[in-house]
Amino acid sequence: MRHAASKARRGSAAISRSGTHGAHSAKAMHVARPTKTGRHVARPEAADSMVAAVLPEVNVALAAKLNEVAPMTRRALRLQAKANQRRTVMLSSTALAALVGTAATALALTNANRANQLPLADDPTTTTQITRIGSDAASRSEFRESLSSTVPSASASDEGDNADWNLGSSNEVTELDNLSKSQANNPVVAQRMDQDRDVLPEGFNPNHETGNTPSRSYPYGQCTWWAYTRRAQLGLPTGSGFGDARMWSSSAKALGYWVDSTPRAQGDVVVFGPGQAGASGYYGHVAVVEEVHKDGSIKISESNVKGLGVISDRTFTAEEAAQFSYIHY
Repeated sequence: MRHAASKARRGSAAISRSGTHGAHSAKAMHVARPTKTGRHVARPEAADSMVAAVLPEVNVALAAKLNEVAPMTRRALRLQAKANQRRTVMLSSTALAALVGTAATALALTNANRANQLPLADDPTTTTQITRIGSDAASRSEFRESLSSTVPSASASDEGDNADWNLGSSNEVTELDNLSKSQANNPVVAQRMDQDRDVLPEGFNPNHETGNTPSRSYPYGQCTWWAYTRRAQLGLPTGSGFGDARMWSSSAKALGYWVDSTPRAQGDVVVFGPGQAGASGYYGHVAVVEEVHKDGSIKISESNVKGLGVISDRTFTAEEAAQFSYIHY
């Protein structure tokens, strides 16, 4: 008695696979046997027995393997593409994280090397407490000890010769009067105030308003023009709006100028009243003191006495000079 298995071995048997959408399972397998006419007829019952005899251990794992080698459906292709894409993203993220980690490590090592190259801190310093000395320790005398015995001479050799500087026998301050005590902003006024400090008016302010403004000026060639110009040459302030010559004394005094009847130095303005010493009976006259002599006489310079813009000079005795008014500074 022959078995079906032996017949299958002698004949040409074909194993086919079928299933929905390309999916395969063990139940879908069947064997086609040839007939006497040469055609193959599918026999499901025989296929089941054949599978059971030839492949006794067919299971789900084998079906999955068969699915891998079989043509894939569109859905399977889409799923595989998505899986590949996710795998690519994960690989890219992993590579980027590794690159960032490498860069951070290199930066940390570089900073560590730089830190090792920084200079060390300076050695700690010691603070010394300074004790204030009493006011009696400072000498305010006008005399100082000579430095000739303590300072080496400029002619001393590099070997340390004990020569002295030739600074004189004393450091005595002998010209205290040359030290200005005035707080005037104008240096010429400050010097004049030092000379006149014994006769200055009480509470005199050297930094008073001058009354000199660029918008005002005096007519060229007039006596007022020359007085203003000459004072500017000597560095003394003068108002540019004092008015007519007869008004100069009152205008200057109103601004804080020192005004009296005594000539004191070169540059003082001489104010003639109307008709005084040949002055105009209405406008008066002004001039500038050029010299003050020991006997009290003065020499002045003036304009418009001998012609418009002509500068001339005159001399007045002490008695005549005492009749005029003088603007100092």
